[in-house]
Amino acid sequence: MLLPSRSQLLLYLLIINLLCISQALDQEYFPAGSNKAELLKRWQFDWSFSGISTFAHLKHVKCLTEPEIPFDIGIIGVPFDTAVSYRPGARFGPRAIRAASARQSTLRGFNHRRGLNPYMSNFSILDCGDIPITAYDNALALKQMSSAFLELGSRKPLLQHSSFTKTKLLALGGDHSIVLPALRALNKIYGQPIAVLHFDAHLDTWDPDFPTVWSSEQTHFNHGSAFWLASKEGLILNGSSVHAGLRTRLTGVDWADYEDDDRQGFLRLPSDSIDEVGTRELIDRIMQRIGENTPVYLSIDIDVIDPSLAPGTGTPEAGGWTSREMIRILRGLESLNVVGADIVEVAPAYDGTGEQTSLIASQFAFEIITNWVGKGLQVIGDTQARPEPNMVKWGRDEL
Repeated sequence: MLLPSRSQLLLYLLIINLLCISQALDQEYFPAGSNKAELLKRWQFDWSFSGISTFAHLKHVKCLTEPEIPFDIGIIGVPFDTAVSYRPGARFGPRAIRAASARQSTLRGFNHRRGLNPYMSNFSILDCGDIPITAYDNALALKQMSSAFLELGSRKPLLQHSSFTKTKLLALGGDHSIVLPALRALNKIYGQPIAVLHFDAHLDTWDPDFPTVWSSEQTHFNHGSAFWLASKEGLILNGSSVHAGLRTRLTGVDWADYEDDDRQGFLRLPSDSIDEVGTRELIDRIMQRIGENTPVYLSIDIDVIDPSLAPGTGTPEAGGWTSREMIRILRGLESLNVVGADIVEVAPAYDGTGEQTSLIASQFAFEIITNWVGKGLQVIGDTQARPEPNMVKWGRDEL
């Protein structure tokens, strides 16, 4: 019988030792049958590049079918784009914005401007999924969206108080026509017309009767006439609403578009005004127009941003604002009584390789959510906000 050599014995001992270490590691770090708390501790965390794509890695609940799960703020996708006048593709906006929000999370969600992390506050924020909207019948789609907004917006929030008497919905569009069903729902929920703060390159208050014989009631429902329809239905608070960031061309040879817009009660703040008066003055004019108590719907068309920075949209217009300017304005509007909001017209097919349009939209969403949580914390007297240490106070309050 041949005895193993010294080298063979050492090899056998090494293999046995490695197997023992491996078994020990398995037992120490990867035991089967761990309790719930232990499993959460080990596996709940996601990197920015891992996990199912929800907005900011928030918990996904199909809120439309699970009314027993309460929430304060719901992110709802509205993948609808069959009412556009130029380039389609915004039905993929909700998916793109969610993907672009991947670097937002409870772990890395502290907003240095406001001194709080909205995702780690007392408020329940859910990704409510998408409204399953038909792409074949706009009249039916309008009914679906109106019903969904009414269903979710009528729910009682988890933390009910004067700032959150109803749940707040942030809709990710979708084209701008989704504002009509949103305003219809809010009118029923609050029992009154709602002021509108509308950031856009375009008026979207155009009379839908185009100079063509090929017109119908169905063609009236489009993304350029949504506010016109809402105004005709008495959904918009005349005299307290604002357009900001305008720079579009008008129809015809005169000011008829503006005259019609005046009758609908909007104050117009053109894109160029930011160079003349700065962001602080624009914020002040918006606040003076709307006030702190008036219920207001915030609607952001991503084409308010210059297409050199946000090309992924359906109707781009040169001469827009920067994302930094828009963020600065949003941060100055926390005291508004925003009862609902949307970010629309993100069409990722036209975006750059860096998906910058979707990234900008996801940051706007973060600022809106921060404003809601920040105002809510003020109302209930919570002290979760943390002042910045050694903060430098700049002498000039403009960009």
